[in-house]
Amino acid sequence: MTLLPESERILIFDFGAQYAQLIARRVRDQNVFCQIVRHDLPAERVAEMAPQGLILSGGPASVYDPGAPRCDPAIFELGVPVLGICYGLQLACQILGGKVLPSSKREFGRAHCHIHSKDPLFTGVPEDMVVWMSHGDQVQSANGEFLALATTDTCPVAAVRHARLPVFGLQFHPEVSHTPYGNRILRNFLYEICGCQGLWRLPSFADQTVAELRQRIGCNRVICGLSGGVDSSVTAAMLLRAVGGQVACIFVDNGLLRKGENEAVRRTFRDHFHADLHVVDARERFLSALAGVADPQEKRLIIGHVFIDVFRDEARRIENVRFLAQGTLYPDVIESGASHNGPAATIKTHHNVGGLPKELGFELIEPLKDLFKDETRRLGLELGLPEGIVWRHPFPGPGLAVRCLGPVTAARLDVLRNADAIFLEELKLAGLYRQTAQAFAVLLPVQSVGVMGDGRTYENVIALRAVETEDFMTADWARLPYDLLAKISTRIINEVAGVNRVVYDISSKPPATIEWE
Repeated sequence: MTLLPESERILIFDFGAQYAQLIARRVRDQNVFCQIVRHDLPAERVAEMAPQGLILSGGPASVYDPGAPRCDPAIFELGVPVLGICYGLQLACQILGGKVLPSSKREFGRAHCHIHSKDPLFTGVPEDMVVWMSHGDQVQSANGEFLALATTDTCPVAAVRHARLPVFGLQFHPEVSHTPYGNRILRNFLYEICGCQGLWRLPSFADQTVAELRQRIGCNRVICGLSGGVDSSVTAAMLLRAVGGQVACIFVDNGLLRKGENEAVRRTFRDHFHADLHVVDARERFLSALAGVADPQEKRLIIGHVFIDVFRDEARRIENVRFLAQGTLYPDVIESGASHNGPAATIKTHHNVGGLPKELGFELIEPLKDLFKDETRRLGLELGLPEGIVWRHPFPGPGLAVRCLGPVTAARLDVLRNADAIFLEELKLAGLYRQTAQAFAVLLPVQSVGVMGDGRTYENVIALRAVETEDFMTADWARLPYDLLAKISTRIINEVAGVNRVVYDISSKPPATIEWE
């Protein structure tokens, strides 16, 4: 089947929900293409995009707050099915004449929901089920324009549909795992109500993207910056399949890489893919620029500036280059507000190679900009990348510099790099590497008293961090077996000179972040 994502596009209106990306991932899991768009996208633009359906996300606001985010009321008159979730339900009901008020009993967490009106939205769903609630306001009652479909003990309208328009609403969150039948409800909306066929397939996406790349690049050359991570590696593999020898891959060894990373990149792209690989040894240049710097934000700025200089110098040695490729993923596009259809708020900008395309006069290519991380990994396997690269844990752009707390020196980096390698090796041997979303070692800027042999020592402290998460917006610390932690600690202290204490980070996100700096 030919992939035509535009023919069954679902638009997700973002009202500031922490779960907006999770909704999108659940829709993609149903093999339906979707995009997150700003909450106030005009109805005229929505009509131009020709979606099969619209989903209005939840959000932290009350519909009665001054300046509360609102959608264009005209979207409800387009004849396109709409599903409002939590705040999205309340907003749709308010705009269409329903009554929304603060509830005397707010609902947060699991609730028992009773479906009392069968509807295509609930095909294959039991009459009584557990759902996940998170709301203060709620629709108080359904009037002649609305039909109540479900209730909880404290919420008289837990699900609703409009009598005349194809507008549906859920007060609970179907996208979270705590609503066991949530995926079935979303599937019913997509297939039973919107008429989607499930055309979103990664092999078809790969074939279509390769064809588009060949047409766009023509006989020109394209540069791809390699970091050793999955995003840039999949981007490079896609380009190599499309235009082969016209691709020049630049890999900058900044001295801040994980153990064996340089060799792994060489082995994969030079030996396996036979790519034109340019490896730049800039270790001394980066370490010299970082000398004496302890502030994490200053580290980031220095590393970014030096990287641009190094990358630019190497890129200018390559002739007939018109394009620069980078591994931007869909969450990067969403968070940076890069599209005029995207969310209104700019959270952060973190493109891989900063202002290089404009500075060097290159045109930017981002073949993965419609994919989430899990889709990118599956695509990497389709393209023949080794599993070791495809399933590699995320690694920060500044590398080990922001896991080496305090000043960055070659000696301190060696301590951190060796401890980190032992941690990851033991996780893999225990079969737990794939079960953790991210795991790494951190070198603390303190020394700890210890006893080795007959002598007292003052040496380094290594903190271990391992988290489990689906979307990296929230994360919980991984409950690794005590015996495994003991083995890792013993190996690090015995094998890494200069370490006499190992601790394990048991903080969740929030309130902590995954990285330490």
